[in-house]
Amino acid sequence: MSPLGPFARPEADGPAPGEIPGLRGAPMRTPVKTTGASSGPGLWPAVIGRLLTRQLWIELYGLPGYSLTLKGRPAQGFAATPRDFRPVDPAQGKAVLGGKFVLAGSSLEAAAPEDPWNRPNPTRAFAVELHSFAWLPSLMLQGERGAREAVRLTLAWADAFARWSPFAWGPEILARRACHLACAARRMGLVATEAERLRLADILGRQGRQLLRPPGGLAGKTERLTAAAIAGCALAGAPGASLRRRALRGLPGALDRTVGPDGGHASRSPEAGLELLLDLLTLDDALAQVSEATPDAVRSAIQRLTHALRLQTLPDGRLITMQGGGPSTAARVAAARVHDDAHPEAAGGTVAGVARIRSPLLTIAADIAAPARGAWSGAACAQPMALEIVCGKDRLVTGCGWTPRAADRQGLRLAPGHSTLTLGEASTGEPLGGWRGELLGHRLVGRPLHVVVDQRDGEGAVWLEVEHDGWVHDYGLLHQRRLYLDQRLDELRAEERLHPAPGQKDVVRAIAAPYAVRFQLEPGVQASLARDRRSILLRGHSGRGWWFRTDGPDVAIEPSVHIDEGLTRRSLQIVVRGSARTDSETKIRWKLSPAGAGGDPS
Repeated sequence: MSPLGPFARPEADGPAPGEIPGLRGAPMRTPVKTTGASSGPGLWPAVIGRLLTRQLWIELYGLPGYSLTLKGRPAQGFAATPRDFRPVDPAQGKAVLGGKFVLAGSSLEAAAPEDPWNRPNPTRAFAVELHSFAWLPSLMLQGERGAREAVRLTLAWADAFARWSPFAWGPEILARRACHLACAARRMGLVATEAERLRLADILGRQGRQLLRPPGGLAGKTERLTAAAIAGCALAGAPGASLRRRALRGLPGALDRTVGPDGGHASRSPEAGLELLLDLLTLDDALAQVSEATPDAVRSAIQRLTHALRLQTLPDGRLITMQGGGPSTAARVAAARVHDDAHPEAAGGTVAGVARIRSPLLTIAADIAAPARGAWSGAACAQPMALEIVCGKDRLVTGCGWTPRAADRQGLRLAPGHSTLTLGEASTGEPLGGWRGELLGHRLVGRPLHVVVDQRDGEGAVWLEVEHDGWVHDYGLLHQRRLYLDQRLDELRAEERLHPAPGQKDVVRAIAAPYAVRFQLEPGVQASLARDRRSILLRGHSGRGWWFRTDGPDVAIEPSVHIDEGLTRRSLQIVVRGSARTDSETKIRWKLSPAGAGGDPS
């Protein structure tokens, strides 16, 4: 018998929509359980702690003489030019030279000799990128003229924000600004006067030293220490050595908490892992330039993050989009893998709670773990068992792509924002709102989520079964998603099963709960409903067709949205609707197969 037991590969002629073999009576075997966070009493210590310390740091750092404590010994210049491996678009720098800042989908006119620092910003996202100096790498591609303008804008920023402020000197913005300045400072110094060069070194040194001080929180500590170490490599002499020594001393412990043994980021965001890997590669390069050995903890983290990135990169060259991480770009992902000499093509595996299975033409990524907890859940999503499907190199089924850059659209972090099932009006978690959200950030809170996983591989087939209890409290139902990938036919058969949890039949009132199984489509994917009203023809960017078929009672193609770099784009979604009784079992079956196979709808 096949290792899949009763779920061995069905006959090659394929089933009808209502007859999907291999999806009957699956007992769970060797399950893996994961548990999510709860919002209960455990949240209050964090709230009280932040209330007691936040205002204290604001008052302390806002004192008129506080900037003197950041002075340190003056650096006489710059020792290294750390390499930022991220690809850069020169168009943004050309626009800045022309007096126009185009950031986060908005723009601001500030032609020299004016600057953008003392004028209203169009959006908060624009302000974040402006004060992060996100424009600096592109401006440095504009030769000597770009470097001179970079010096002018940096000194103008220092004049306007010499005193600490909660926004401009906030931990995340500060870390990005310090990295950008460190990578550009030496070249900026070549076109600056002696006095300007010394002041640039002082500005970078102050920001590096501030990165080593509270507040900041556990979730961003690794990024802050990495940025401080990079700044320490850029600064010459004893001041630079002191800064990087202090940063590197705390980095191993922070990396252990941030990067798991499998290389997954503690937030479970693939994009967060990619960005950290790029920063660590910059640090590794900077340490080599100052003739210092890279700490073993940093090398190990780079290796683990690289391993995870292989599994998190889909055939279109971009990332899996789950748990607050966007797809990034193929160029950015490739830049992070330049050092990966083997460049192996990942087949299957699990990293950071996301399972990847594949056939020659199909690649499926499934979320099989609970969201991150506590401070790590600032970008986590309540989308249990979310699914992403790439057909060839066409990403067909995906999510709405929510990331923290779309902070004003928190609702997309819930189940309807990805390709999974929703039940009634309930949610398995929600972003923290109100004054507590302002205080702690919009971390994800809710009842604990338990996930059980069973995966089996057989000859020419893979079976993945995932179940979660997120709907038990409101409806007494467990949601089980069964995936059967026929690797010979490049066909995915699946079943959504809602069934009463043990002991809940007599506790929960018997009602009919409306469900919706959503399949969010990548922008640009074409979807056409066939005459049988049960089949939908999907075509991606390559033009190749794939049939989606289901036995669900009501199937529709509806408008949706997709977040791309914080900006909203139109897209489509397939929605299968019906009603599930809370005292009995409900099954919704569906499959995805190449167009042109036998039995295609007319």
